[in-house]
Formats: sequence, structure tokens, C-alpha cells
Amino acid sequence: MAVPTRLEATVDQRALIERARQGEHDAFTDLIDARLARLDAAARLILRDGELARDAVQEALIRAWRDVPGLRDPDRFDAWLHRLLVNACLDLARRRKRRVIEVELSPIDTLSTPDVANTLADRQLLDQALARLSPGHRAVVALHYLLGMPLPDVARALGIPVGTAKSRLHYALAAMRATVTREPDTGPAVAGGQFA
Repeated sequence: MAVPTRLEATVDQRALIERARQGEHDAFTDLIDARLARLDAAARLILRDGELARDAVQEALIRAWRDVPGLRDPDRFDAWLHRLLVNACLDLARRRKRRVIEVELSPIDTLSTPDVANTLADRQLLDQALARLSPGHRAVVALHYLLGMPLPDVARALGIPVGTAKSRLHYALAAMRATVTREPDTGPAVAGGQFA
């Protein structure tokens, strides 16, 4: 059985996009099914809330279905879809700015690690670092590191200049690094110089 080449996959994708542009639901579903898990993971990382992430993905998919007939360049479908997702995430974040957010991190890769406590501590540090970022900065981090998009593609997906994407990534990583390297609290001091 021959493995499809990238060219065949691109031709297949173009055909699906053309059929979706003509209103064929099954073609749109086939396009989205292959991307849904990554869209959900990116939305969860940006919004840090599973319910909001599902809402953002749903909003992005509704916009995609509505606007797919106007998509000018089928080769840019993925970047276009990611941009719709990021915009939906940012819209939801703006609307729910004051809402308390609970974080649910799901593993990206399941690796066997001998020290579960260290893994949990590392995830907690990462979670704290991500929590301090604005949704726009988290979006750059999510698209670049979670989805593996090069910075020029991240910039196009967000509708910002490449320099701005680089700057946001730089400041986001610096802020995360500062959060992670900060001395952990050692606990409240009690009389005699000992810790409680």
C-alpha cells in the first residue's frame, strides 16, 4: 500500500475545500476532523479553561463554515482556521475577563517518567507561568510551541507583523522564565527562626 505524498494530501485537501466552499457538509466535516484535537488543545492553552476552549472552538468552526465560501487561497486553510480560533479565544477572554479560571492541563505526550512528583511540580510551575500571561501572549506561545507553527505562520494566523509575534514570544518566554526561576515560598516564619 503506497503512502500518500504531501502533494497528494494537498490535492485531496484542495478538493475537500472546494466541496466545502460549495456547501457540502461532509467535506467540511472531513477537513475539520483531522484538525479538531489540535484546535481544542490550542484553545485550552490560550484560554486555560476547558469549557471556554470548547466554546471558542465551536465559535471558530461556525465562523469557518459561514466564511469558507469566501476563502481565497485554499492552501492557507490551516492558517485561516487558526486565525479564526485565536480570534474566537481572544473574544471570549475579553468578554469573560473577570471570571475565575480553573486550569485543566492534559498531557500532550504520554511519556513514562520515574518521578511523578517532579513532573507534577514542573507542570504546576508551567501552569503558574502561563497564568501570568495575557491571552495574546499565550496565543503566540500556543501556536508556536503546541501547534509547531513557524513564527511567520503564527503572525499570519494572528494578523500581526512577524516582528510583533517575535516580540510577544520573547516577552512571554521571559515572563515565564522569571516566574519559573523565582524562589519558591519557604513557608511562614515562626518564633525562633524556624519554619512552620
